[in-house]
Amino acid sequence: MTHFMDSIQQAASRIEGLDPDLLAIGPVLLEHGAVQQVAPYLKDQDYGHVAIVADARTYDIAGQALESSIQELGVAVQVTIIDPDHQGDVIADEASIIQLILALKTHSSEVVVAVGTGTLHDIVRFSAYTLNIPFVSVPTAPSVDGFNSKGAPIILRGEKKTITAIGPNAIFADLDILTKAPAALVAAGFGDMLGKYTSLFDWKFGHLAGGEPYSEVVAEMTRNALQQCVDHSDEIAKRSSEGIRLLMGALLESGFAMLLFGQSHPASGAEHHLSHYWEMEFLRLGSRQILHGAKVGVACAEISRLYHQLADDSLVPVAPALLQAIRDEISLIPDEQTIRQLLRTVGGATTPEELGVKPELLTRSLNEAHLVRPNRYTLLRAYNEAK
Repeated sequence: MTHFMDSIQQAASRIEGLDPDLLAIGPVLLEHGAVQQVAPYLKDQDYGHVAIVADARTYDIAGQALESSIQELGVAVQVTIIDPDHQGDVIADEASIIQLILALKTHSSEVVVAVGTGTLHDIVRFSAYTLNIPFVSVPTAPSVDGFNSKGAPIILRGEKKTITAIGPNAIFADLDILTKAPAALVAAGFGDMLGKYTSLFDWKFGHLAGGEPYSEVVAEMTRNALQQCVDHSDEIAKRSSEGIRLLMGALLESGFAMLLFGQSHPASGAEHHLSHYWEMEFLRLGSRQILHGAKVGVACAEISRLYHQLADDSLVPVAPALLQAIRDEISLIPDEQTIRQLLRTVGGATTPEELGVKPELLTRSLNEAHLVRPNRYTLLRAYNEAK
């Protein structure tokens, strides 16, 4: 995985004033058998009390074998299985966080190993941050780009809040595990990457129209990662070793882009705000949760439709001097049908109806989702504020 980190380091070297310790991360392995390196790494780091955190499914997939391999090296290990809510979903909320913090304190854990997907990593990163201990990432599916992010999207009193926490000290992404991930999780990871089409636009829009900070180096990293996925969508759909390596590599690169920029702008725009809005509504109604990336992919198509419509109808709310530049940026976003076809290629949901998002919720979210992140100046926010 040296080549992967070399490309990240090269990009980092082009960013002026970057803290050199920002990428002081241990091994980042994306290869067959990577999980076998976790126990030796923990032993080499002289950890005496290790915590493994998983849910019931990911414990069976990788947690149990990892527990045994750590014990075999004479290191004390404690397993916490995060309890699902009454709907059967593991949620990054107050209950899950308190469950984990209490377990970590009870067993004097020195390091936490997150074995799972995005939600479980969010629970771990916030809990580890709270207790000032490191965590190690062991992804079990290529489903999100947040494995190496510092941001922890947490549900607090039913509201989605992204809180700055910590990134992992090391990442062990095992292709033997990732290639066996359910097709729905692979499609979700692909959907999360497709969302970069609109997040990159919103980031540029916020920079041009709202004065938000911007980095072309980081934007280029994200665009390249996105293009890798689009160019190899057929291979990703097959869930071949190469397809999953490309998808997981792109997700990690997107995560490093956010890390380098220090905020989520490169990878999260109005499409994510729609996704968060739908998630909070499902929680309020007591409905089962939908995979994050599945929501993001469909939301990306909806935002593309809206943005192209605004450009075609000359309804983009910017100063006349900026209008052509913004329209040119919108033209770089594929139209909604292209995005839906890409989602279809990997077997993902393509419409809000398939996700259980009813027309009334879709309309309401397009009018209100910008309020989820009021500190972000997206075109969705500008349009709604100009009505």
